[in-house]
Amino acid sequence: MISTALVALDATILSTAVPSIVADLGGFEQFPWLFSIYLLAQAVSVPLYGKLADVIGRKPIMLIGIALFLVGSLLCGLAWSMPALIAFRALQGLGAGAIQPMGITIAGDIYTVAERAKTQGYLASVWGISSVVGPTLGGVLSDLGAWRGIFLVNIPLCLLAAFLLIRSFRETTRGEKQRIDVAGASVLAVGTALLILGLLEGGSAWPWLSPAGVGVFVVSALAFAGFVAIERRAAAPVLPLWVLTRRVLISTSLVSVTVGAITLGVTSYFPTFAQGVLGSSALGAGFAVAAMTLGWPVAASLSGRLYLRIGFRNTGFLGAGLVVIGTALTVLLGSSSTLWEIAGFCVLIGAGMGLVATPTLIRAQSSVDWNERGVVSSTNFFARNIGSAVAVAVFGAIVNAKAGGGVPAPADLAEGTRFVCIALTVLAVGMLAAVWAMPKEGRPAPDEDRAAKAEPDPARPDAVQP
Repeated sequence: MISTALVALDATILSTAVPSIVADLGGFEQFPWLFSIYLLAQAVSVPLYGKLADVIGRKPIMLIGIALFLVGSLLCGLAWSMPALIAFRALQGLGAGAIQPMGITIAGDIYTVAERAKTQGYLASVWGISSVVGPTLGGVLSDLGAWRGIFLVNIPLCLLAAFLLIRSFRETTRGEKQRIDVAGASVLAVGTALLILGLLEGGSAWPWLSPAGVGVFVVSALAFAGFVAIERRAAAPVLPLWVLTRRVLISTSLVSVTVGAITLGVTSYFPTFAQGVLGSSALGAGFAVAAMTLGWPVAASLSGRLYLRIGFRNTGFLGAGLVVIGTALTVLLGSSSTLWEIAGFCVLIGAGMGLVATPTLIRAQSSVDWNERGVVSSTNFFARNIGSAVAVAVFGAIVNAKAGGGVPAPADLAEGTRFVCIALTVLAVGMLAAVWAMPKEGRPAPDEDRAAKAEPDPARPDAVQP
């Protein structure tokens, strides 16, 4: 849980600290990269870590991730320029790419479907709370003039997480020795990086329809096509193409894309709106967005009982409906709005996220065996991180277009944020459609649950073979 909190916290903690960081290091037009590079590095590394975890085990991958995250945090705290900070955020993201899916995968290994209802509800609550507490903590440190502490506070927490993992968790891997698909992972990383680069720099570093603007997307598309070709021939693909042929996995991954996009859109741009348009302090802006914590953990903790009664699909559909309502209301935000309005909308969005994120992930995990669960969990988080990275890039392009490459005037920022809110609403409708596309057989059967309990689990120290 500590590791999960670290990753989620660092994805959003910078949102209220942006004015302080820009005042110190400069480069307002580059600040979306602080979010996107972290999410991009996380996204492109997740499939590789997931495959490695199915081969050598979850524990060593988690420890590697914690080590990378610790070093990245230290360097971020010592950054001397915006480009340096962006580069060190990439290192943090590589660590987060191992930490985030491994926590959920370990929970999927050691608990049955019914037990996961409670356990992964807790993990989802930790993820949700940390994601939205991040802006508040960032606001406090920014108001104190100590934005570097945002990163340095991670160091003791990383050490504690590593100590507890080494001391308490033992596992026996079931995976067979396999060759790692380095070529596939590399081509996927290139394609994703170019996609994010084109979205972030288009209209700013170069015109959208210029040779560079079009070329970056063409090369990205070619890289993705090459990735598919490599995966078809790979003996042990980093992202098996069967993941893209099963309806339940496709639909749950699409849900994850929208979860990541909406969460990062809210936590990255609402604080900037509150400070730049409403004149709020960094702390006040953080508290408004942190209102999501009132809805997310409560709904996530209830989602387990709910999906065991009415099924994964119906539970997720209810949550997605709440997200649609909440995001639609944000379109009404303007220069005369209050922090209480932002907070109220965030509570509603958070409640919907709590009901949709956990059930869809558990539905995906429950559809595969142990030796495929790491890949499935990683694919789910890859989708979430891609959604976050692409959304932040698109939203950044919207706001930068209004700002003209500089610090935006309040009226321009308000207009840009309104378009961001419209995009969030469209994404929420997409989430609703993705949940509806899930197979109806989403409710775990009692016989399946008893069978899962009877299966010996090598991740438990006391597992007994029949």
